[in-house]
Amino acid sequence: MKKISYLLALLIGFVAIAQTKLVEKVTKKGDEIVIPYEKYVLDNGLTLIIHEDHSDPLVHVDVTYHVGSAREELNKSGFAHFFEHMMFQGSENVADEEHFKIVTEAGGTLNGTTNRDRTNYFETVPSNQLETMLWLEADRMGFFLDAVTQEKFEVQRATVKNEKGQNYDNSPYGKWREVNAGSLYPFGHPYSWLTIGRLEDLDRVDVEDLKKFFLRWYGPNNATLTVGGDVDPKDVIQKVEKLFGVIPGGPDVNPLELAAPELASDRYVSYVDSNIRFPALLLTFPTVPRFHDDEAALDCLAEILGTGRSSYFYKKFVLTRKAIQASTFHPTSEHAGEFTLFALPFPGGTLSEFETQIREILAEFEENGVTDDDIIKFKANQEQSMINGLASVAGKVSQLASYETFYGNPNGIKYDLDRYMKITKEDVMRVFNKYIKGKSAVIQSVIPNEETATAKEDNYDIPREGDNPFPSTDYSGLSYTRPTGDNFDRSQRPPLGENPSIKVPDFWKETYANGIKVIGTETNEIPVVALQLTINGGHKMDAYAPKKSGLASLTASMMNEATKNYTSEEIQEELRKLGSSINIFGGRSSTTMTVSSLKKNLAKTLEIADEMLKNPAFNQEDFDRLKNQQMEGIKASQKSPGSIASQVFNRLMYGDEHIYSVSSQGIEETVENITLDDVREFYSKYYSPNVSELVIVGDISKKEIDKYLNFLKDWESKNTKLPELPTAKASDNTKIYLVDKVDAPQSQIRIGYVTDLEYDVTGDYYKSTLMNFPLGGAFNSRINLNLREDKGWTYGARSFFNGSDEPAPFTASAGVKAAATDSSVVEFMKEITNFRTGGITDAELAFMRSAIGQRDARSYETPGQKANFLRRINHYNLDKNFVDKQNKIIATISKEEINGLAKKYLQDENLYILVVGDGASNRSKLEKLGYEIIDVNAKGDIINDNTIETKK
Repeated sequence: MKKISYLLALLIGFVAIAQTKLVEKVTKKGDEIVIPYEKYVLDNGLTLIIHEDHSDPLVHVDVTYHVGSAREELNKSGFAHFFEHMMFQGSENVADEEHFKIVTEAGGTLNGTTNRDRTNYFETVPSNQLETMLWLEADRMGFFLDAVTQEKFEVQRATVKNEKGQNYDNSPYGKWREVNAGSLYPFGHPYSWLTIGRLEDLDRVDVEDLKKFFLRWYGPNNATLTVGGDVDPKDVIQKVEKLFGVIPGGPDVNPLELAAPELASDRYVSYVDSNIRFPALLLTFPTVPRFHDDEAALDCLAEILGTGRSSYFYKKFVLTRKAIQASTFHPTSEHAGEFTLFALPFPGGTLSEFETQIREILAEFEENGVTDDDIIKFKANQEQSMINGLASVAGKVSQLASYETFYGNPNGIKYDLDRYMKITKEDVMRVFNKYIKGKSAVIQSVIPNEETATAKEDNYDIPREGDNPFPSTDYSGLSYTRPTGDNFDRSQRPPLGENPSIKVPDFWKETYANGIKVIGTETNEIPVVALQLTINGGHKMDAYAPKKSGLASLTASMMNEATKNYTSEEIQEELRKLGSSINIFGGRSSTTMTVSSLKKNLAKTLEIADEMLKNPAFNQEDFDRLKNQQMEGIKASQKSPGSIASQVFNRLMYGDEHIYSVSSQGIEETVENITLDDVREFYSKYYSPNVSELVIVGDISKKEIDKYLNFLKDWESKNTKLPELPTAKASDNTKIYLVDKVDAPQSQIRIGYVTDLEYDVTGDYYKSTLMNFPLGGAFNSRINLNLREDKGWTYGARSFFNGSDEPAPFTASAGVKAAATDSSVVEFMKEITNFRTGGITDAELAFMRSAIGQRDARSYETPGQKANFLRRINHYNLDKNFVDKQNKIIATISKEEINGLAKKYLQDENLYILVVGDGASNRSKLEKLGYEIIDVNAKGDIINDNTIETKK
């Protein structure tokens, strides 16, 4: 019997291979940078790419359709992005909302993205789930349209509108790309609108329009299926042929011809954004498409002008304290590129002056030309970027898919590396003269109010109507015929393969004599070494001097500046030549130094790390500049609804006596008090090895790395002690705190309190995260399904416990459309109360066990994931087998225990409810909910009878 089954399997495999043509096979030779793969084409035109990699028990599946907003037409924008949403709403054999449930339950992660030129869907899962992922993707490719309903259509239309409101209309500088696109490209050009589309187009579209769009563009002959990871190529071919082979090819897809835009003169445009403090000036020049011969040189030009401390923009604007931010960037699409020069002036500088100074920079660059160092730094950056892109199977698969779609060859990484490594100084000057010097641009001013002057009076209005000069797509004669010919029951979810063996990474530990706790692991998938030095304390140390909150953050910023022996420019430029990075930043409970280096450059990189850690110069000039930036950043955050919500909510939950009631950046009043001597004292007292931990991950053994770490072993201890923090403030009863954000299209909602749970890996904190998973921790949690998928009020809603060394806050949050503000509060409270009183269902318990129990397979893949895993072990003194203990808890925790945790740690009274939204439209409706409403300003100060009660 076994012999017959084996012969039958061979026969099936032979048939599959006979129907699927091998196009090419690429293998790795020596140390070359390449992603090995096999490329096939099915009879229906589907391109299949397979990357075999057994380093982790994972598989990544990507389906890329060569259709984005560039295939849309005037007055019908947003179709491709809308379809990205719709294709998660079920198909013939996959129920509504089940796609997310199946992948999450499999311990996987998934998403879909749309840009101008392609749409892709992807999943990363344990390798035994491969056939299930292929089944899901095949079902929505070939068996989708019969499941499309008007009800699903309307919910997703509302969700997309909320996405636009959250990410564009209600976000600082959120509309600049829309204005830029409409100003740069001709009327009717599909790049003249954003991928998300125009709201008026979303309102006029109907479900039949979308069905025709699908039939025209989503056939297998316009798709690339890429599978990578712990797979057998022959097995993949067999499964793909079985699941995708019966899907007929769609209409022929010819290459899209779109001419690059040409500007006869400068186009001045502007808009008012009430969410910003700093005006913005952007000059955008039309350039070349992706893979054009001049693209690489233009990327190099952008880096010279606006990346790093030696760049013209940094020296001209940031170093001189004229702007809080200034840079240049050169994104390219399939049919065009855009070279943008960008500055955010501090209040006081005019946009007209900045335009003049930007043009002076271009003239200065022309006079100075390109240096050898410019080319060295650019090439080093490209090399390290490409190598780091190979750290995960998802990264490798996405690159293969992208290269196949736009370059016509999955092996584009070789082409990319070659063309970037061949850049010359002459190439850069040539493209500067061809595309930038003396050329016309879109010059956009983004201003916070009507009183702020633009760079120049607008001379261009984005056209909204007229004859469309671009050809229309013929959608006639398209009809859906359900694919036939299966010799298996497609309605049945495929059986799982054998469970993969999940290996927690091996590691070594050591404690230096000065107190540094060290942990490390060797991984040789890419020739990169990363170090993470965590100095415990951070903003928590501000508790010793709360009237100078923000000092920890400012000190960390100063550590990135000059040292006693080198200027900050010299340090950063040397790192760029090495293709290395060192960053020091201050967080809520720690200050962290991160180091990343190609292995061949590790010694030189750590010499620089030694210099930065041990010998900061703390110059007055650097201090004045960074303090000003921090102060202006605080003021700017009081314009952004999301930032306001986070900061005010923390103040409510913790109370003014707690250091966490202010952000790590501090507030205006406290930052104003900080002096350079305070920074020096903070460094002297609190940067100490006895509160430090070191994680080492990369292509290096303990013996090899040890010889480079004497600078840490010799670091003098100061016996630093962490402060004891007070108990967080509890609410006496549930109240709504309202921040009036006039005319806001969305409301930011936060609901929560501080628990008495501290971080643990096997106790009540860990078990409470399991309890919360079906409530608000998964995409298909009760909260998100209610507010997003059922109601269409939000782009996403969630709840979570955020544990650390201090008691964990519980937070439920969402950005919702303004008209649904009061109803969203009601639904949040209903879901929390129902879960607390009714508990978890059997189905939810099984879902949680499967989803969390299997996701360990993707927890240790990349260097970053390994570093985070080891940092937790190091910080909390965990045993290596804590993962086994967690898995046992997941497998055995009962409904009764979870329901007990819900009753204990989920509050449905004495809550803080914060709403940041339009007060005029929301107040009366919120009052009807029966809670006391307290008005607060953007700082969290209570407003009483038009007076402000300040406690700070």
